[in-house]
Amino acid sequence: MNSKSADHTPGDRAGTDAPVSTTAANLFDLRSVIALLFGVYGIVLLIMGIVSGNDPENLAKTGGTNLNLDTGIGMLVIGVLFVLWVYLRPLKLAPPAADEQD
Repeated sequence: MNSKSADHTPGDRAGTDAPVSTTAANLFDLRSVIALLFGVYGIVLLIMGIVSGNDPENLAKTGGTNLNLDTGIGMLVIGVLFVLWVYLRPLKLAPPAADEQD
């Protein structure tokens, strides 16, 4: 028999009396997911804007601006703002309520 399993008491199990992990909660925070999506799409648009930025056909369609590049930079800025928001205002989880048995 494993000595580690003999040392555990029923209150040591996750989900009973264990403290809630704020790291996992912040990782799956909606703001983190949105920041990731803005970052990924921003990088894709940034690369597309750099690669096909001087194409006269695309510049004529957008009024002379490199719209992929501008939108990619904007999305990256928004993604960074979301990341800052997550770090500056982290989630504050309420302690788990004690179950009352009748």
